[in-house]
Parts: sequence; structure tokens; C-alpha cells
Amino acid sequence: MNVLITGGTKGIGLATALHFSRPDNHVFINYSADDIAAQTALQQIQERGAIGHLLKANVGDSEQVSQMCRTVREQVNHLDLIFHCAVRTVQGKVLDIPMSEWQQAVQVSTLALIDVVRECLPLLDKGSTVLGISSKGATHAVPNYSAVGAPKAFTESLIRYLAVELAPRGIRANVIAAGPVDTNAFRAMFPDGVAEQRLQAAAKANPSGRGLEVSDIVSVIDFLVSPQAQMLQGRVVFVDGGLYIQ
Repeated sequence: MNVLITGGTKGIGLATALHFSRPDNHVFINYSADDIAAQTALQQIQERGAIGHLLKANVGDSEQVSQMCRTVREQVNHLDLIFHCAVRTVQGKVLDIPMSEWQQAVQVSTLALIDVVRECLPLLDKGSTVLGISSKGATHAVPNYSAVGAPKAFTESLIRYLAVELAPRGIRANVIAAGPVDTNAFRAMFPDGVAEQRLQAAAKANPSGRGLEVSDIVSVIDFLVSPQAQMLQGRVVFVDGGLYIQ
């Protein structure tokens, strides 16, 4: 199994990469800046027997995406999974965030998915899966989350259109949406102890009796990639233990 994960050296992206890091699998993980974290992630992948590949590229730059995907095409002739997990975390209210920051947030979090799928389309065929990532902020106005939540809503819509276009090829496109989970990105969005408070409050309020863990999300991703999920198309699959249905 061959997988490409943008934003794959930390958090949910890394956990997914490690899940699929089995002997002889090619695992491509993209990142933009943190070389130390990337090397640590690569080592973890290789220790599990997979063939790991680091792809340093700003997915908000179409030319860099093109080069990144060219590298992937040179290494494998098939991809089973593209998971667009890259996100640009920008805090603030809608009108306070500079337009340049908005444009980068949308480019990295959403529009990059178009570039990646288009460039890697020759590697996708029947049984391949494209996944985007979302959260509550796509449908609810979470304070200071506008430049993350709005692009996620865009991603959810984009995936529906991609699903219709890719389904005749036997390729699936869906979105995995997560409740509050302890990742670097979550802590970057809610600094100064706020992240810990939110995680504790979410765990206490969750009808499933505990907080969400990254492994809960990865287990659902595993299902979405499996043949058993072949008729799931264009859907947002929320993993939150029932927290947001109350």
C-alpha cells in the first residue's frame, strides 16, 4: 500500500502515516519547515519496515506541489491514499486577519488539494482514496478559528465535487472530521493553557465518557481506505464520540 500525506510529520497526519507503515509500503510524508520533526517521523516509519520518503514542500505553492508529486511519480506507479492533512493555522477574527493571511490559509488548507490530486491523478485508480480533513469549525463559528474553519468548510464542499468526478474511475473522496484532539495544530490554535482547558472540558462533556484520541481517528481512516467503504462517496465522517450531537 502506498500513501501520500500532506502535513504528515505531526499530529493526525503522522499517526496515519505510522498506521500504514508496514513492510514494503511506500509512505510519502510532506512537510514545510520543521526538519527535526520530519527526520524523527521518517525514522519512526522506517523502524516499522516501510519505505519512507520525506517531501519538503510548501503545498500553498503550486510549483512546489508539482515538483513534489513528480518525485512521488518517480518512485511508485500507484497511490492507494492521498490524505490532505496540511493546514495553515491562523488565529483571529474574520475582519482582523490580513487578506494575505486569508489567501495563504485557503491555499494551503483547501486549494492545495486540487493541485495534489491533479498532479497525482495518473497514480490513482480503482480502489484509491482521497481524504480531506475538517472539524466543527466548518459548520460552527468557533472563536478566533475563522481562517481555519472557513477553509475546512470549503474542503468539505470541494470533496463532494471531487467525489462525483472521481467516482467513475473507482476512486473515493471523503472527509474525516475530528472532535477536539491533542495535536500540535490544536495547541497552536489555542495557546496559553487554553488548549488543555478545552480538551479537559470536551472529555468531561463527551457522552462516550472520555476525550477523543488520535487513534480513534486513524481507525476510521483505516475503514475509509478499505474495500468495505467502497460505496462511501463525498461524505463528511465525524469522529467525536457524540460530543457535537448534544
